[in-house]
Amino acid sequence: MIQVKEALAIVAENSSNMPVQRIPVHKALGYILAETIYSPIAMPPFRQSAMDGYAIIHSDKHQYDIIGSSQAGDHSNLKLKENEAVRIFTGAFVPHNADTVVMQEHVMANERSILITVMPQQFANVRSKGEQIDKEDVVFEANTLITPAAIGFLACLGITEIEVFKKPKVAILVTGNELVKPGKKLAKGKIYESNSVMLQAALQTIGINKTKVYKVKDNLKATKKALKDILSKYDVVLISGGISVGDYDFVKEALLENGVEELFYKINQKPGKPMFFGSKNETLVFALPGNPASSLTNFYIYVYPAIKNRMGFSDIHLPKLVRKLNSGFTNTTGKTLFLKALYDETNVTILEGQSSAMLNTFAIANCLLIVPNDVETLKKGQLVTLLPIN
Repeated sequence: MIQVKEALAIVAENSSNMPVQRIPVHKALGYILAETIYSPIAMPPFRQSAMDGYAIIHSDKHQYDIIGSSQAGDHSNLKLKENEAVRIFTGAFVPHNADTVVMQEHVMANERSILITVMPQQFANVRSKGEQIDKEDVVFEANTLITPAAIGFLACLGITEIEVFKKPKVAILVTGNELVKPGKKLAKGKIYESNSVMLQAALQTIGINKTKVYKVKDNLKATKKALKDILSKYDVVLISGGISVGDYDFVKEALLENGVEELFYKINQKPGKPMFFGSKNETLVFALPGNPASSLTNFYIYVYPAIKNRMGFSDIHLPKLVRKLNSGFTNTTGKTLFLKALYDETNVTILEGQSSAMLNTFAIANCLLIVPNDVETLKKGQLVTLLPIN
């Protein structure tokens, strides 16, 4: 049995980036860039008007003759004199020697001339060429998450394809003869299976929107056969249950017989002690406890950073926050504890109902409070470390 810190290091060491692929920009939402992107153009590519109004050469004059117009999409070779103006619209090309745009609300106009009632500062309302970004400037560094705004920015620069890290293909294998799919009639001795939908939802929070769920009976032959097929098709395999030491827990044996290398088994923590982590070729395997709270805890602590690492994120762990503890707490286990809790701007409160079989507490918690294995007593008002989970 190893400590949490050692387990985290092993997971990080063995969760390498996925291969790189080139995809259309409009399909890149949620992917991580595998290249640094440089702008092929200046943006804007010419001087633009930021307002509907009149382009002028700034001077002390207030009366100007209108000699033409410029609307978005036009390119005019008009040259202004000091007493001349061009009617102009937002986003339109500003004539070469004009330096200021007067917004139309500050002008009295007829068909041939204008009278400026409020003179703006010189260069007002003119977007300079390259104001957003200049040609060859860095658009995004490698390892940047592609967001809707990023897609829009890339598109406005004319970029249609980018190199990203592939998203790992993830499978979930559910074990347990007692489990019934929600919606079906619940016979005596049966319970509804919730871990797969819970883990699928957790995966969606980091951009893994497609997962395949498999169900297997609690026997070695069936478990071994199912894993043989799954291990050859997926980049990450999550197994729910069957990893403890009961008479019907066959997962570890089936994994080893399928050639999965054991990297660690069991962690000195609560909840979530009975967890197996291993690999076969490039496939990572997490055999999670069957108890729902244990399973979700280990997802946040171990699976979450491993998948983010594979996706190409540079910052892979849940962020850490520090808050004042609302009440004292004693750790008599000698284990690292991950306690469901609620935090606000200054304080954190440990919730009742910390059982590894109970999800109701997890459902209202917004963080996991960390109690290190070598800490026995936490005092009220003491600063503690927590991991936000929503």
